Amino acid sequence: MSPSRSSPLFQITFYEERNFQGRSYECMSDCSDMTSYLNRCQSCRVESGCFMVYERPNFMGMQFFLRRGEYHDMQRMMSTGMIDSIRSCRMIPFHRGQFRMKIYERENFGGQSNELQDDCDNIMERYRMSDCMSSHVMDGHWLMYEQPHYRGRMMYLRPGEYRSFRDMGMSSNRFMSMRRITDMC
Repeated sequence: MSPSRSSPLFQITFYEERNFQGRSYECMSDCSDMTSYLNRCQSCRVESGCFMVYERPNFMGMQFFLRRGEYHDMQRMMSTGMIDSIRSCRMIPFHRGQFRMKIYERENFGGQSNELQDDCDNIMERYRMSDCMSSHVMDGHWLMYEQPHYRGRMMYLRPGEYRSFRDMGMSSNRFMSMRRITDMC
């Protein structure tokens, strides 16, 4: 279901308390630090579009992908218990066209490489790669996962070069599965 012409393409509302209670902050673009609007974020509603939310300001720390829907309890959804709030968010632009990404076994585009144009649920099985430590996204927006079959911590990649996942602040410096973010948000 697509938003009506009068509603924005990207809209998310954050709430300080679970179950959409307490103060709220409506956002229609990237927000690098929500602490000036809310003390914490315990629930949210994505009215339209897709967003990545982050545990720390400036798009840092653990990341979670949110598509249109209601998220009554962010802590439960994140299932870690270590995160008490969301501190920043980034909208994910719609992408029409092909998806292309080159993945590399080692940092700085070293070792074995392979080009992807579709989802890959396990790089070890498909490409016989034991690691993916850097990448170059040519087209589209992608989610990278620490474990095969789209499990574990994730990271959002937009077009650009990513020489070292470790240098980007990820606790794991490798990824084992990747999925395209399609317009189906």
